[in-house]
Amino acid sequence: MKRRACLIMCCLLPVLILGLTNPEGARSESFVDALGRSVVLSGAPRRIVSLAPSVTEILYYLGLGDRIVGVTMFSDYPPKALKKPKVGSYAHLNVERIIELGPDLAIGTKDGNEPNCVALLEQAGIPVYIVNPRHVEDVAETLYSVARLCGVEQGGKRLAESLSMRVEKVRKMVQGLPKPVVFLQINLKPIISVSRHSIHNDVIRLAGGINMMEDAPTTYPTVSVEEVLARKPDVIIISSMERGGRFEKAKREWMQWKSIPAVRNNRVYLVNSDILDRPSPRIVKGLETVAELLHPELTKKENGVLWR
Repeated sequence: MKRRACLIMCCLLPVLILGLTNPEGARSESFVDALGRSVVLSGAPRRIVSLAPSVTEILYYLGLGDRIVGVTMFSDYPPKALKKPKVGSYAHLNVERIIELGPDLAIGTKDGNEPNCVALLEQAGIPVYIVNPRHVEDVAETLYSVARLCGVEQGGKRLAESLSMRVEKVRKMVQGLPKPVVFLQINLKPIISVSRHSIHNDVIRLAGGINMMEDAPTTYPTVSVEEVLARKPDVIIISSMERGGRFEKAKREWMQWKSIPAVRNNRVYLVNSDILDRPSPRIVKGLETVAELLHPELTKKENGVLWR
């Protein structure tokens, strides 16, 4: 513990000294983050550390990839992000490494990043802006706030409006349609689903479905096969981070239970977890994908083209 404290202080000292010498005439601007904190920047940031994979995706979506000097583990989209220096996982940040990279801004998330790490970065003179998108609609708002923060407001506004329009289109197309009961499996063994407190639930709701586990007392409840058999979902979506053979095997295992309407009607689907798990622009693609799975009649009505 003492060694870690020493390492942090060694990294802090030069940064703190530099922080005392703002360029003459630099114009400061204050931004309020998702926690209501005031974050002051002297001009548009040029060296940004992303503290979560979803933030990395947002920055690249805004065309700011060249400004990113560090990302967390599992920041794998777009592929260019894999080449960026790593600063630990979003839940266990490497504060010393972040300070070494000399960023003029770090962007994190409320749920993912440890408050103590955020405090240490701020003590080092590194502004930390926190985002907290809880719903699909929040992603566009978060995108725009990051765009303002980074000095690309106009482009960010256009991109945010485009995302919002896509969400609204899905909402209108499923309005008034029957709502199938959906079981979403996000982990294979044990079987884990999601409650109403997750962004996944919001995807299902906006796509015109009912989350089978929405009333579960925990955000990510463990579910037994017997419970799924008893509650008889109309659709099963498997969206695990695991891929390959185990992913396909999970679908085959469900297909043996013919008493489940989803199985009987061949409505068990595999979906890339990246477009459902992360509150990034790709979640809108996830919403569109789920809407098509829940309401195949829409695809037929539109001659197979829904979202272009």
